[in-house]
Amino acid sequence: MADLDPLRTFEQGQVRRGRVCSVERFGVFVDLDGAEGFVSVAELSRRRFDHPSEIVRIGQEVVGQVLMVDLERAQVILSLKALQDDPLLEVARTRLGMVVTGLVTKVVPFGVFVRVADGVEGLVHVSDFPDRRLPAKGENLTVRISDINLVHRRLRLTPSPDRQGPPP
Repeated sequence: MADLDPLRTFEQGQVRRGRVCSVERFGVFVDLDGAEGFVSVAELSRRRFDHPSEIVRIGQEVVGQVLMVDLERAQVILSLKALQDDPLLEVARTRLGMVVTGLVTKVVPFGVFVRVADGVEGLVHVSDFPDRRLPAKGENLTVRISDINLVHRRLRLTPSPDRQGPPP
């Protein structure tokens, strides 16, 4: 007799479609034709967001990759991010060494984070500013893409002599 448990039809690595049935701060629940799917906030998108509702809405059809089947919780763990192009790889292929203008997204004691492409931010260390004065969040900053570490997913930026630039 065939096993009728719908969870047993799912395998790691499969790509499956479903409909978003609930959006919570910690993740999204997806109806997979009767089986429950779950996408954690870490697996929703490669771009930054404050709440999952910025990425998906209830009733929306989504496509995700099966990360694992949790038989104990009767849940399929999915990733939407796994099926998205990695913008960091695109930057690594096309922009290493280039001077670009980006938006300062965060100021921390050790430097500033600058968005240089959709979904890609890098760090300009405080020691790279000759006067040690950091730009404010929301300012445009012209930077050189100095190093890309794909293993640790880090982008090192240095300020360009023409620090202020037009909006990206």
